[in-house]
Amino acid sequence: MTKFDATTRPILPPLSTTTRDGGAVTSLRAPSDWPLLPWPRGPLSASVISALQRQPGTLGITPPVSGVDALSDNDFELALYLCYEVHYRGLADADWEWDPGLLRFRAELEHVFENRLRDEVGASVTRYPHEVAPALDELIQSSDPSLSMYLSATGTLEQMREFCVHRSAYQLKEADPHTFGIPRLTGEAKAAMAQIQYDEYGSGNAAEMHSTLFGNTMTALGLDPSHGSYIEILPGVTLSTVNLVSMFAFHRRWRAALVGHLAVFEMTSAEPMGRYAQALERHGVGPEGRRFYDVHAEIDERHAEIARDRMVAGLVNAEPLLGADLLFGASAVLMLEQRFGAHLLDAWSKNRSSLVPWEMSAS
Repeated sequence: MTKFDATTRPILPPLSTTTRDGGAVTSLRAPSDWPLLPWPRGPLSASVISALQRQPGTLGITPPVSGVDALSDNDFELALYLCYEVHYRGLADADWEWDPGLLRFRAELEHVFENRLRDEVGASVTRYPHEVAPALDELIQSSDPSLSMYLSATGTLEQMREFCVHRSAYQLKEADPHTFGIPRLTGEAKAAMAQIQYDEYGSGNAAEMHSTLFGNTMTALGLDPSHGSYIEILPGVTLSTVNLVSMFAFHRRWRAALVGHLAVFEMTSAEPMGRYAQALERHGVGPEGRRFYDVHAEIDERHAEIARDRMVAGLVNAEPLLGADLLFGASAVLMLEQRFGAHLLDAWSKNRSSLVPWEMSAS
């Protein structure tokens, strides 16, 4: 695979575009000849990236997974992300998806990732079914809305664009990870998740799929809406939020954690999405560019009720012993989202980018 010399890449490739009020802005569009596989960020990701450019079965000996923070390390998170991405998109030969060597390495990474998550959120606690929803409510009440409040009130257009670059790794495949949970659920929980997912996929209209709407927002902001365009500059703290839902999605044993993850997303989404829409409007982005956030601000109020009263309740009634896993999934996503928001706000408070510069991602 052809790679580019890092010195030929600007930190943030510029593209001239205009807002509704005619003001010029600078975008973060990736080069049109951007390689599908990113530059490695260390030995772990280098091992995966090198293998994916060869035939399946050639992963070979992998570096030890030690001495890193599995919730934020750039190299660790990129390696795990790529192990998951072969299940979503065509990164390489399709046979890599079930390659025993790659699955073994992924399991090793997951073990470290899970242990680090438990270090942060604590051990799962067994709950009676009637206690799970109130415990979920309590967790959500402690969530921090400061990122959406900042972008709505005082964030710059460049920061809003940067925020969308971060979110692109998940939003451009929105709904896909959670859909893996549908065949693993039964009864009311299955029906409720299917109802939520139907809306996420545009109620059968491809133009209204939420992933498509987010792509329209990126286009309105002068960003590249193609899948994977910005993976190379996303820090580990961002990739960890995507890796979490993928880990839950690809393991049947984590089906309740996946439900907890989706419930948190739906139950905490409406107000922040409204704030992001306000931020875009404040910067002169028109209705088409805001539609992703406007739709969520409206529909997620209904989704919150479906998630809590039908999906969560349906799962714990059908499988009472899974309440602890559900709350673990909810706690984990809230914790990682808080770390993500803190990373962005800290970088912006120091007047610097929260993304990984191009030349650093290639080092």
